[in-house]
Amino acid sequence: MLRAKIIATGSYLPEHIVTNRDLEKIVDTTDDWITERTGIKERRIANDCQAASDLAYEASLSALKKAQLKPKDIDLIIVATISGDMPFPSTACLLQAKLGAKQAAAFDLGAACSGFIYGLHVANGLIRSGMHQRVLVVGTEVLSRFTDWDDRSTCILFGDGAGAAILEATREKRGIMSTHIYSDGNLADLIMLPGGGSRSCCSRESILKKLHHIKMKGNETFKVAVRTLEELASTTLEVNSIDPSQLSLLIPHQANLRIIQATARRLGLPMEKVFLNIEKYGNTSAASVPIALDEAAESCRLNDGDYVLLEAFGGGLTWASALLRW
Repeated sequence: MLRAKIIATGSYLPEHIVTNRDLEKIVDTTDDWITERTGIKERRIANDCQAASDLAYEASLSALKKAQLKPKDIDLIIVATISGDMPFPSTACLLQAKLGAKQAAAFDLGAACSGFIYGLHVANGLIRSGMHQRVLVVGTEVLSRFTDWDDRSTCILFGDGAGAAILEATREKRGIMSTHIYSDGNLADLIMLPGGGSRSCCSRESILKKLHHIKMKGNETFKVAVRTLEELASTTLEVNSIDPSQLSLLIPHQANLRIIQATARRLGLPMEKVFLNIEKYGNTSAASVPIALDEAAESCRLNDGDYVLLEAFGGGLTWASALLRW
């Protein structure tokens, strides 16, 4: 049976660090409060010359180098982002041009924080069908450009970064075991960026109302996320006849430490089996899971035969999971 296998990962984080102490100087908050409520201590912020495709390029180069591949070896590029360079052309096409991957088709995918796993879902299906042989999936975000730095409830959360994975076909009994994607548009108003589209295009009024910044109902989102992620993880393991104790590692979207801890607790997983980097980077949306996956691989947290569960929850609402046999 044909499967899709991740053969290499890569990531890139901008150099500039903004700490909680830095935020204390611009909004009414404290390092202790941010740490207690979110688990975040600092986040990376792109410089003025960096856009989503630039971060994606660096992460992709890293993955290609590890896989010992050239851009011409990739036949499809999927970029998950909600902070692309521009409405069109797609950030994926801009990345394709930067890489020189002329033979690869390229498109963007918008599923907010679940975007990378949505991308794995699409790539997995295309590889299993035989339509594509080698796919580059990238999650890249420059959320700092859409953050209201006067809003203490949201400016503490987000950071910039990119992560990438290269998938190829295999007949080995490893790779992606299953992927699961879901959405509920009835809860779209919990997390959104209302301005900039055909509903509310850029105008003096939309700028004054700060419609081009991320809006979030934190408490409501927290409650839905905890319940949904537990159900998602349990369903994914059940479909594959895997007990939680067989998991070697859970790699969750790094949105909020309390959400991650609640999910692990409900699954009966010790925190030693949960990969965390939220303290360093905050919420990087679609880039969160691939950055964590790359860091887990680089720190030798992943070994041959390990069962690894990826999960994410984000605006849409969307949520998604992938079970890997490493």
